[in-house]
Amino acid sequence: MLTGDHPATAQAIARRVGIGASPVVVGRELDNATESEIQEKVGTTSVFARITPEHKLRVVRALQSSGEVVAVTGDGVNDAPALREASIGVAMGRSGTDVAREAADLVLADDNLATLTMAVRAGRLLYENLHKAVRYYLAAKVGLIGSA
Repeated sequence: MLTGDHPATAQAIARRVGIGASPVVVGRELDNATESEIQEKVGTTSVFARITPEHKLRVVRALQSSGEVVAVTGDGVNDAPALREASIGVAMGRSGTDVAREAADLVLADDNLATLTMAVRAGRLLYENLHKAVRYYLAAKVGLIGSA
């Protein structure tokens, strides 16, 4: 969780949504950190508070260089660099700025993150069904070829 909020607020929100909230890394700790130090922090920390757009971008890059697939949600101009750099950027359609919507790969029309969860579930189900259909089709074709 990357937020510009106060560390105590970030920690309270993280606990409420089930994210391990300790320790909280504050943005000023990232100001002079090297890329390897940031990679170490993202490996042990789930919550970053008082983060600037530059910090967000550095954290996204550190996660990606560690082989992670990174999704970023945002609604403001300050989120645009991280939205663009992320594996998938998700912007809010109603409350989001034009800059955030342009930088994102996906725009939530209803600004509800639950919609994103439902879309991921539906996508996984679609993928699973497509996988089964292709396997069935290939098995039928192998049977036809074998009988010829």
